[in-house]
Amino acid sequence: MRVDLLTDVILGNIFSYLSLHDLRSSSLVCKRWYSILNDEDNDVWRLHCILKLAEEVLSSDLLSSTPTYKAKLKAFYHAWNPEDCSRNIYIKPNGFTLHRNPVAQSTDGVRGKIGFSHGRHAWEVMWEGPLGTVAVVGIATKEASLQTHGYIALLGSDDQSWGWNLVDNHLLHNGDSQGNYPMLNNAPKYQVGERIRVILDCDDNTLAFERNYEFLGVAFRGLPEKLLYPSVSAVYGHTEVSMVYLGPPLDG
Repeated sequence: MRVDLLTDVILGNIFSYLSLHDLRSSSLVCKRWYSILNDEDNDVWRLHCILKLAEEVLSSDLLSSTPTYKAKLKAFYHAWNPEDCSRNIYIKPNGFTLHRNPVAQSTDGVRGKIGFSHGRHAWEVMWEGPLGTVAVVGIATKEASLQTHGYIALLGSDDQSWGWNLVDNHLLHNGDSQGNYPMLNNAPKYQVGERIRVILDCDDNTLAFERNYEFLGVAFRGLPEKLLYPSVSAVYGHTEVSMVYLGPPLDG
């Protein structure tokens, strides 16, 4: 037993220095290696988190919905893409939060690093500043525009994006309102700081939302079988929006 424990410790130390690609390959070598790497909160994943994630984000509550080190690391690799955003947006050093510069008469968007065309995926979006006149959360393909003149609902303004405008509770796609959302009388408006959970089901081609863990219903159906990316568009200067990928949604 002590020999087995020592072996696991040695393997864990070796795994800590491997790339994520090599770790995935290593997990397929044998049951022992798989068992070590399947523990999402062990020292292997803790060290990778320390190496990749900013200390401030690990000590904050931003990643509170990702309880394990491996889940936090996965969220980092799915976060906002600093190479796929408007020139008026930059990604803060924590890796998860965008900051929109105060540029007049401009609407600006961003996409996540990884798009989805299969499976079920969930992520949280938190608006950490004023919404302004338009604040849209949803999904977009690579063809969707990330910047335009004026203050408009950029996400949902074409046939390559789908969004929920948190300011007026309207769904938007192809430049048209798709109706009110959620389908409630006098539905409450989004309050800054609330966590919006976005649920993309690529198998059922639907997009849905939760607010404060309350399921609000399916927002869009018939989504195309293309790579779809987490996305938002904003107009307010100095507003900040964070996105944390969660993985497959939990039913029930």
